[in-house]
Amino acid sequence: MLQTLSIRDFVIVDTLELEFSSGFTVLTGETGAGKSILIDALSLVLGARGEGGITRVGAEKAEINAVFDIAALPVLQAWLREHEIDVDDAQLLLRRVIYADGRSRAFVNGSSATIQQLREIGEFLVDIYSQHAHHALLKASTQRQVLDAYGGLQDVAAELADSYQIWQGLYHKRLDAEKNAEAHAVESAELRDQVRELAALAPSAEEWEPLQQEHIRLSHGASILAGGEACRELLSEGEVAAIRQLSSVQHKLHELVAYDSGLQEALDILDGAVIQLEETDRFLNRYLQRADLDPERLNEVEARIHALHAAARKYRVRPEELAGLLESWQLRMAELESAHDNEQLRQEEARARAAYDALAKRLSDGREKAALSLGEKITSEMQRLSLSGGKFAVSLNAQDPAATGREQVEFLVAGHAGVAPRPLSKVASGGELSRISLAIRVVTAQQGDMPTMIFDEVDVGIGGGVAEVVGQLLKTLGNQRQVLVITHLPQVAAQGMQHLRVSKHLHDGQTLSRIEALTHTQRIDEVARMLGGVEITETTLQHASEMLAAGA
Repeated sequence: MLQTLSIRDFVIVDTLELEFSSGFTVLTGETGAGKSILIDALSLVLGARGEGGITRVGAEKAEINAVFDIAALPVLQAWLREHEIDVDDAQLLLRRVIYADGRSRAFVNGSSATIQQLREIGEFLVDIYSQHAHHALLKASTQRQVLDAYGGLQDVAAELADSYQIWQGLYHKRLDAEKNAEAHAVESAELRDQVRELAALAPSAEEWEPLQQEHIRLSHGASILAGGEACRELLSEGEVAAIRQLSSVQHKLHELVAYDSGLQEALDILDGAVIQLEETDRFLNRYLQRADLDPERLNEVEARIHALHAAARKYRVRPEELAGLLESWQLRMAELESAHDNEQLRQEEARARAAYDALAKRLSDGREKAALSLGEKITSEMQRLSLSGGKFAVSLNAQDPAATGREQVEFLVAGHAGVAPRPLSKVASGGELSRISLAIRVVTAQQGDMPTMIFDEVDVGIGGGVAEVVGQLLKTLGNQRQVLVITHLPQVAAQGMQHLRVSKHLHDGQTLSRIEALTHTQRIDEVARMLGGVEITETTLQHASEMLAAGA
């Protein structure tokens, strides 16, 4: 449940700290006082999209903090751990900062988070229901979602949607295979010839570079041998070979070092040079002895290079890409062979259809049971809401298999006795729609597990004794979970266990909004204002006191 909400520099609120209790809380105030500010702020901290003009005039940023008790929400705790967010089993702190330039930051338990994460967390915590939801209830998709939620069928419905996509994917794959069988056969035959040719060539992605290097070496074999021998002649074999000359210098320096040790460094350097030259000479000797400059091998290499070049030109790729081309052709051939196996495709499609049908039956059976129960309960609530003799029913109309199931869900209503139920969108007036919508919300909420529910002026178009019944319904709902209601009706306000009042005042030339928790005496004055308007009489105050006493 929501424990505290703090707001700073948001719209016309400079600073606000609110504590909430469990049960049924009402929020009242003059028209235009800013009652929606609390809902807007809470929506933002739960991941709603921010718009311009959110920060208070002259402020750098708006900041909203909300603290929730999540001790009874193990599923949310598991979600937080899965997303590597530190979890306090008792409390969850959500924070949203929105700057004047439109930038926004989000935090969960002090750690930076995304707006999407706030939105996902919000789905575990709060359900906000506004008067605009009445009109959404006229849509077939909303009616289906309401029924599925009431019957606890959301998981089955989601599985069915996935199953439908799998089935349809295989269905269209089979149709495509049958439609394009001739074209695929031509392509397969062409690929078969090309694969046979390249497979015989057996190109390797790693052979091209070494093959070129070997060709260069073999084609310049004579030059390599002659050059190598010339190098050895200069190093060690000739009369004036470098190693012999340096050895003479080396011998002379040995004699001189005896006279001056300062020449030792020169001798050390020369010793190293002689060693390096001798090593070079030995390397050249070994190389020339084992040099493989076979003309037949040269012919083989040239033939291989020519074959690879020819294939590369034919298929318009580089020689080193031939191996990859062969692999891609082989994969495509496997795809075509699979596509041509119509019997296998039919079997896969049949299995997918059977899986869909099984899920669809489960969903249909669940909907049929939920439809009967939902119709009876809402019909019962309609009697309490001055729709005596009225009836509510859920019609399940057969349709072709679809991602949503094998039936369309339609809400039917009869406003009074003796009238056949008709689609909700065609028969309900504004006031009737408000009452029916509220009845649906209260009944379905009893089946759900959302810890906090907020009703934003859902009692528009309701008055008199019906308003008192609405208050009783909301209070009953508050016995099961935390309920916050923004209302203009004194009959509803009098039922609240906690009462918050919104007001506006001028401060330093700025209009600011204030929300305060009311004492019992203040509640009498506020309910009297809602009853009597501008002039509040003793009679009005007495009536307000009696209403509060009755609602306690």
